[in-house]
Amino acid sequence: MDQERELNTESIETVIAQGWAHLFEELYRGSWNAKIKRYRSPFVFRGANRRDSDLISGLSRLARGGNGAGRLENHLLRNFQKYAGNEIGLSESCWRCLPVAQHHGLPTRLLDWTFSPLVALHFATANPHLYEEDGVVWCLDQLRSNQLLPKELHDIAAKEGADAFTAGMLESVARSLAEFDALAPEPFVLFLEPPSLDPRIANQFALFSLISSPEFQMSSWLTSHPELARRIIIPAGIKLEVRDKLDQAGITERLLYPGPDGLAQWLARYYRPPLLPGD
Repeated sequence: MDQERELNTESIETVIAQGWAHLFEELYRGSWNAKIKRYRSPFVFRGANRRDSDLISGLSRLARGGNGAGRLENHLLRNFQKYAGNEIGLSESCWRCLPVAQHHGLPTRLLDWTFSPLVALHFATANPHLYEEDGVVWCLDQLRSNQLLPKELHDIAAKEGADAFTAGMLESVARSLAEFDALAPEPFVLFLEPPSLDPRIANQFALFSLISSPEFQMSSWLTSHPELARRIIIPAGIKLEVRDKLDQAGITERLLYPGPDGLAQWLARYYRPPLLPGD
């Protein structure tokens, strides 16, 4: 189906990292902001262990790319809010429920991103079973994508002087996902910055992409706006070097998943013997 089609990457800039130094140059390319004379990257990042990983939401995967994603989304969020509300203090606002649901593993229309290129690198190199496959880091220009937002959203972002949206900002424009989706006839994308629900969100510098249709995908949207993104391929030949240097810099499961679970994940990976054929 159209929503599950493979992302056409031919029109999107793709860079193959030649080594650690070149990888860093590409991750931070475009960070200089001449207006404020500071290095402030306009990009947000998403890492994946495989270079061919697509940008498909959990909701769409659950709905198998079909046109029933909207109905499924309503059922999922209504019941999550009903049963989890008292436990985690959800309000009636969908904008406060949605990121909490995504954070706890519910399939939603959101996709996970990070402000940190190093965190994205972690997720591109975290699986030792995939060290023989190329990884990828997606870089998406958030500031330029904001220029494509409907006027109501563009105005509130300008008023707040913000690049990413909060639940409160969205509540002032649309009270529901249906109202949000109706703000423009064509799908648009914004970035939602969740509150620091726990140290995991804060340590991962996390934010979510939010598209104005449960059935439309970031993959399809980027095919129409290829100038907003680039892919940095991490060849299998340098993946282990990148992983080892991230570990030395402290970008590990121990940091990104604070607590005993993250510590155990890090130790199990860090002390794992070299993979044998067939592992």
